[in-house]
Amino acid sequence: MRRSALVLAVCGVLAAPLVTAAPASAAVAPGPWEPAPSPSWSYPAGARCDVAVHGGPVVDEVVRRTLATYEDGTRVVEYKGTLVVRVTNSSTGASHDADASGRAVVVVRPDRSQSWYVTGPILAGFGEGGGNVVRGLYTVDGTYTLEVSATGYKTLGLLHGSVEPLCDKVS
Repeated sequence: MRRSALVLAVCGVLAAPLVTAAPASAAVAPGPWEPAPSPSWSYPAGARCDVAVHGGPVVDEVVRRTLATYEDGTRVVEYKGTLVVRVTNSSTGASHDADASGRAVVVVRPDRSQSWYVTGPILAGFGEGGGNVVRGLYTVDGTYTLEVSATGYKTLGLLHGSVEPLCDKVS
């Protein structure tokens, strides 16, 4: 069975949203699906893992569409498609391919805060003191929410599923 996917900006940074009644200014019909390429990223030792790590897509078929846009600039965006990210130890070359093929609806606000409503796996990174999960890189799978504040603090709300640490897989 092929999974649908989602890119997660939580490495630097999916289920229907719990959004209340939409203002009259909201878009009525979803926009077209468009490619949503996942950028590569790198972190020095200590930022996410004890070792320096790099991540980049090896399979990236993620697409997105805008479901609604509001007068205040808030957007509701849906993501899906296959995504596999190779996480590599920058010093040794040890690597692990992480399935990040979840499906998400993301509310993006003008202050840069976000609410993610997710089903399936994504790759998530947390810095020291940057969220309710300890510093590290993780594959989060199941049904869950991820709140990202305007300051970048992340709160993972796992409804059902698992959180798998990835740092040890490349150390």
